[in-house]
Amino acid sequence: MNFIDHANITAVAGNGGDGHVSFRRERYVSKGGPDGGDGGDGGDVILKASNSTSSLATFRYSKQLKAESGQPGGNKRKHGKSGKDLIVAVPVGTEAKTPDGQVIADLTSVGEMVVIAFGGQGGFGNAHFVSSTRQAPTFAEKGEPGEEKPLILELKMLADIGLVGLPNAGKSTLLAAISNARPKVANYPFTTINPSVGVVDIDKNDSLLFADIPGLIEGAAEGKGLGHDFLRHIERTSVIVHVIDAYVDNIANAYTTIRTELAAYRKELAKRPEIIVINKVEGLDQEIIEDLMSNLRRVIKKKSTLILPISAKSGLGVRQLILFAKKAKDKADQAASKNEVEEIYEYSLGDTSRAWTVTRQVDGSFLIKGERIERFALKTDFRNDQAAARFMDILKKRGVMHELSRQGIVRGDKIVIGDKGELFY
Repeated sequence: MNFIDHANITAVAGNGGDGHVSFRRERYVSKGGPDGGDGGDGGDVILKASNSTSSLATFRYSKQLKAESGQPGGNKRKHGKSGKDLIVAVPVGTEAKTPDGQVIADLTSVGEMVVIAFGGQGGFGNAHFVSSTRQAPTFAEKGEPGEEKPLILELKMLADIGLVGLPNAGKSTLLAAISNARPKVANYPFTTINPSVGVVDIDKNDSLLFADIPGLIEGAAEGKGLGHDFLRHIERTSVIVHVIDAYVDNIANAYTTIRTELAAYRKELAKRPEIIVINKVEGLDQEIIEDLMSNLRRVIKKKSTLILPISAKSGLGVRQLILFAKKAKDKADQAASKNEVEEIYEYSLGDTSRAWTVTRQVDGSFLIKGERIERFALKTDFRNDQAAARFMDILKKRGVMHELSRQGIVRGDKIVIGDKGELFY
């Protein structure tokens, strides 16, 4: 399966089932009391973080995630069956965002589930609407439509250590040498076209998760090369290990190129704890290695940054790198825990879902907006006189009719309820 870390989908929750209109049939009465049942609720669309998948490739062709709708109610007050929830497995580390970038789900642990689209409520059957003035209601509520949301799924790998560097720096060779990962290794640029993750054992009790991020080049943050697609995977890493080829023409430029791209993508990445690795030093004498380290020191802003000469191929310095990475990761975790702020919950003074507004439009109609009122409108069959009369009763009880009168409504004026329906006064 190809590695895909980005997908555009539409989540469509199930519609609520319509309420039922029926009357009891009794022995001596042809039409007894109303006994129409309620419709079932629509199913939700739920994302579930799972280790059974490591890519978003499933969504290359399955662009729509659709839950089951609820069934309509029946006679004898029979309740319609609710629609099944659609539970969709996604890789751990998946974010779900709206097209404008708002994060609505961030699944970072196995088994975590988030509802991304809620199913519509089922409509009430006519048995619900008996009153002293309405003994035989001939209407029921329609089922509420389920939510429909266009979303962007993005996978950000969960790793402790991120390996970055220019193409052919030896990141894949290093990962293969220290972990159970087996990335493709070859002597040409862009060998790695998919991120690779490997578990590195420290001892019997501890391990680190290393991620090899495909080679970055100058301009990666603007979309050049392969690295732009995978820069997001560095965001979750605690420590960055910057791998540089010892035989590159200008080692200082190689370092600053990658640092510039990290900062261009996200400024805080440039502040992340860092270890610099000079790779492929097995054929170099100590004087050349010290000269390379000296050139790097001139361009490193944080003078305490560790520079470590290694050879991923021969194993020289590799164990020291692992231990230093573990130490840096623990230190970063301790700093993060000290900076944690307790979550503050803000409670509103009232339920804003009951709020509403009335606005006189240019064409003379009256626009009513409000969450609860618009939901009532969705469930109302305005073609049925009794159903429309019930909706007018709701407007009266909530004070909307008083406001309409204050604004000068007269018989025959049109009332528009959000974008959910309209009727005439």
